Amino acid sequence: MAAVTEFYRCLLSDTLTLARSLGNAQVAIMCPAADAAELSQFAGGGVHVVPQKGEGLAAGLTSVFAQFAAGREQRVVAFNSDSPHLPPSVLQAAFEALLAHDLVVGPTHDGGYYLVGAKASHPGLFAGDGMGTTTALEQLLSRAQALQLSTTFTTPFYDIDLAEDLLRLASELRVTPAKAPRTAAWFTKWQHATSELWPRA
Repeated sequence: MAAVTEFYRCLLSDTLTLARSLGNAQVAIMCPAADAAELSQFAGGGVHVVPQKGEGLAAGLTSVFAQFAAGREQRVVAFNSDSPHLPPSVLQAAFEALLAHDLVVGPTHDGGYYLVGAKASHPGLFAGDGMGTTTALEQLLSRAQALQLSTTFTTPFYDIDLAEDLLRLASELRVTPAKAPRTAAWFTKWQHATSELWPRA
């Protein structure tokens, strides 16, 4: 259990470094209220930690845009806390896409999405129970169409949901550890405990 907690802390740390690399973007963490104090201490200065309203992923995303985009036009991009491997150019492209569109979505290969951005709060956009399923993207796009939002996409990518996703990330960071150095170091450390974690050539 301690190793898993350490792993997620590494993922979050590298993901925050990725977000900060944009330079001109305000970085924030939206999380359950019970985790806010711990995450504030972990994230350090320069990162706003905001307790979400409600429970679950849908409530978290709804809270993001209600907090940062309600009542004013402001480009807001939300993405997974376990995406340290995401190229910074993808995040930059998402912000740029919002100059011409209401919504930008980063699709995953399994029918979900790793990123969503908007420049206004749209109540009901994340309503329903499709979060975390293979129809999450389809349902999001259906609701966006119903709200008459112009939508565009970033590059399809993968997130960390299944064991094969973890193996893929381990393999990627084995070649290019600088993408997510803390997570890469965790994999190197864990390799000594379980040789089966690393894919064989």
